[in-house]
Amino acid sequence: MSALLSTRALSKSFGGLRAVHEVDFDLAPGEIRALIGPNGAGKTTFVSMLIGRVAPTSGSIAFDGRDITRLPAHARVALGMAYTFQITSVFARLEVAENVALAARRRLGRDRAAVARESAAALDRVGLGAHAGALPGDLSYGHQRLLELAMGLAQRPRLLILDEPTQGLADSEIEAFKVLIRDLAGETTILLIEHNMGVVMELAHRITVLNFGEVLAEGSPAEIHASAAVQTAYLGTGADA
Repeated sequence: MSALLSTRALSKSFGGLRAVHEVDFDLAPGEIRALIGPNGAGKTTFVSMLIGRVAPTSGSIAFDGRDITRLPAHARVALGMAYTFQITSVFARLEVAENVALAARRRLGRDRAAVARESAAALDRVGLGAHAGALPGDLSYGHQRLLELAMGLAQRPRLLILDEPTQGLADSEIEAFKVLIRDLAGETTILLIEHNMGVVMELAHRITVLNFGEVLAEGSPAEIHASAAVQTAYLGTGADA
């Protein structure tokens, strides 16, 4: 099966600092892939290149067989990529439902009835249906993260990239999140950047570990858990992803 998203020798340097170095990465359709690594491992830079926020120094990115290395971020969204930020990026002065409606309109245009249905369904799916009329600033931080997830779902993406999605969630909300992600796996491909190793080990089909801007290891949760190199660099340190 050909990869939905792939990179070849993807690299980024900031002046003399090598943030990401020659990363080869393949993400299969329908996969839940986790990206982990110590702080400063290059995860944010790598994902920023995938979504078009940062231009690579060298290397290439392909989505569904198309070279998107130089495509702007909005063009990647139009192709079916959705990204939720590590720091929430909702519109504070718009009601929760209207935030989701803005995302739905990217796909549905000005069909108000369809946009309203899609927005309500996305909010219900993440457990925020009762908060549709609230302002994002009145939500807890964890619920703001769920709102951002609803905005991503409303776009019906082919690839959903989630950056620290469980940060700020209560334990019960994390359990609901895991159920949601397993359910979504039949509809979209998911790249999960997550510090909660329990979530990673339970959800991911495969895990990619970055360290010092390079791929340290890649494999199933069991293989990663058993890797001495990963234990030394990350899992045994107690560091956040």
